[in-house]
Amino acid sequence: MDFKTTFLNNRHRELGAKMVPFGGWEMPLSYKTGTVAEHLACRRGAVVFDVSHLGTVRLAGKDSLEILQRSFTNDLAKINPGRAQYTHHLDVEGSVVDDIIVWWVSEHRFDVMPNASNTSSVINSIGGQDVTADRSVLAVQGPKARIFLGRFFPEGARVPRFRVEELSYKGYDVLVAGTGYTGEDGIELAVPNEIALEIFDELLEVGVVPAGLGARDTLRLEAGLPLHGHELGRGITPFQANLGWAVSLTKGDFIGRDALVAESQRGIHRKLVGVKGKSRQPMRDGMDLIFKGEVVGKSTSGNYSPILEVGIAMCFAPVNQSLGDAVELHSGDRVIQGEICPLPFVAKVK
Repeated sequence: MDFKTTFLNNRHRELGAKMVPFGGWEMPLSYKTGTVAEHLACRRGAVVFDVSHLGTVRLAGKDSLEILQRSFTNDLAKINPGRAQYTHHLDVEGSVVDDIIVWWVSEHRFDVMPNASNTSSVINSIGGQDVTADRSVLAVQGPKARIFLGRFFPEGARVPRFRVEELSYKGYDVLVAGTGYTGEDGIELAVPNEIALEIFDELLEVGVVPAGLGARDTLRLEAGLPLHGHELGRGITPFQANLGWAVSLTKGDFIGRDALVAESQRGIHRKLVGVKGKSRQPMRDGMDLIFKGEVVGKSTSGNYSPILEVGIAMCFAPVNQSLGDAVELHSGDRVIQGEICPLPFVAKVK
């Protein structure tokens, strides 16, 4: 199978990245220092992820707002141009087909950011233009992200959280959003491919560490952030995934609304919880969640937490499962002791 490559593919290889397939793309899993080191660099300093595999569907025109309101769960009337919003794309049964960030760039222009493998399904739903190949997206994340970026692009470093601004860098139009997927502060830069390598290298020169998909996954897991295909997907509704705040049942009709109204009236039958292990053993997805000797659910994501130094997992569990409940995760002969804990595992930036 032929995989798509980002514009920075050769640079990742020159830096010694381990390249892996992901969502139809070839992407860096980690660099020479390894996933744990990259994870800690994000929590303590700043890293840069090449997330150019994420889709960008550009919707423009006076009817764009109405189209998005009918297609996605959240209410864009809560914000205005120059802001970003997290939202869901559902099927008619209320399952989360994809979770999406909408960048409301200007009055009648929206850049819709689906997951890598879902760009075509979003276009089928809302129309728009696929501009994924025309730009690179660099996610600069960590408590020092703005400090490092400010050393050569101060205007970009000042874009507030969940704001979107059109800026100029060395004569090129750059779109900067205060968004990310790590639980840390940071910004994402959508830049023309012509200057992507230059900006990536400048970030490394001022002290930002390159990071791959491995650290991106452990960071989002610590932050309790859902991943499409794990905590979100067929048969999973926003309410079950603790993401009801991204749903507006009062804004008018949208795809899947009737199913969510029905679920809100009868109540959910399961909920997403955290499980913190009592050892350093990494937890994995697909493990049986055991409570008082009975299988009550399955893990959807799991790994080792470099910050907590124990295994952690997210699981769907019965709604009556309580914080502090002693549980086990089983996979074959492997048994990991743990307890139900609140999400996120590591506090997120507000």
